[in-house]
Amino acid sequence: MNRIKIGDKVRFLNSVGGGVVKALKDKQTVMVEDENGFDYPVLVSECVVVDDGKRPAAGGATRPTAPEPPRSEPAQPRPAAYRPEETPDGECLNVSLAYLPIDPKNLVESGYEAYLINESNYELSYSYMSASNRSWTLRAGGTVEPNTRIFLEEFGKEQLGDLERLCVQLIAFKRGRPFGLKNAISVELRLDTVKFYKLHCFAPNDYFDEGAIVVPIVRNDVPERPLLIPVAELEEAMMTKAREDRRRPQPAASKPKRRDDDPVEVDLHIHQLLDDTTGMAPGDMLRYQVDRFHAVMEEYAGRKGQRIVFIHGKGEGVLRAAIEKELKTRYKSCEYQDASFREYGFGATMVKIH
Repeated sequence: MNRIKIGDKVRFLNSVGGGVVKALKDKQTVMVEDENGFDYPVLVSECVVVDDGKRPAAGGATRPTAPEPPRSEPAQPRPAAYRPEETPDGECLNVSLAYLPIDPKNLVESGYEAYLINESNYELSYSYMSASNRSWTLRAGGTVEPNTRIFLEEFGKEQLGDLERLCVQLIAFKRGRPFGLKNAISVELRLDTVKFYKLHCFAPNDYFDEGAIVVPIVRNDVPERPLLIPVAELEEAMMTKAREDRRRPQPAASKPKRRDDDPVEVDLHIHQLLDDTTGMAPGDMLRYQVDRFHAVMEEYAGRKGQRIVFIHGKGEGVLRAAIEKELKTRYKSCEYQDASFREYGFGATMVKIH
């Protein structure tokens, strides 16, 4: 059979009708325009090129053809468009994003490609967006056919910062036949852009021959819900834990009595203050540690001569700098110095109440 090209007139093998090839959708499918001007996809294997008198015959002469007699049969319905094969599991929505490096051998300079993967029997209307401050930017939108993956965009390393907050919105439907109703879906997620610099993060997968970072959006009809804790809820949770700790029964075993001139030791390491810091940003942890420092200073404000050792660790010096700033501005009457190196190393400050 002759290879089908754009502009060829074709007829269908398994149904009545035909038309003119307007585009080559992929290696297996062409877009055919029928006599009513409608375009729809048809498998190449279902088409045959018609010799309509314009193709030269052997020897270069034009082969004469008799005019085609008018058809007397009633008009037949347009053949159904090609539909990907449905699967039993495809009645549940499973949708993912996938990211691939353009040049895996040169990941330092390589750009990336983004794809949307639809593993369902539903056609999806989608919007793919990224956040900037409090506004959103549409990066790609349209429809994706059932059990299909489509290309969304190509981007460079300089755009990775724009992809840290993403949103994908989906509406599922089927054309020309009944289907089970699905809720509209809107999923916000945070993309770990650090992974884009590590080749091993582009892992083997079921969708591409190359390694990819695959980010699930919907699994078995259930949208992904990443852990995004508002700051107000986080502060309330920490205050609730502090109240519960105060009210919890304490063991009756007595501790060795501390002399009045012994310094009070307060460990400000975050793991000593909280059992779980999941979802906390570094700024949230620092605020909690400084609040604890204020609470201790207020507790001993009336005890002149009281010495307090705040253990903050060496680290990057952020907590130490924050404590010294508070001592210089809010507690100017107090003396402070580095605590004993022998006992506390570099990571402690001793404050004396006046």
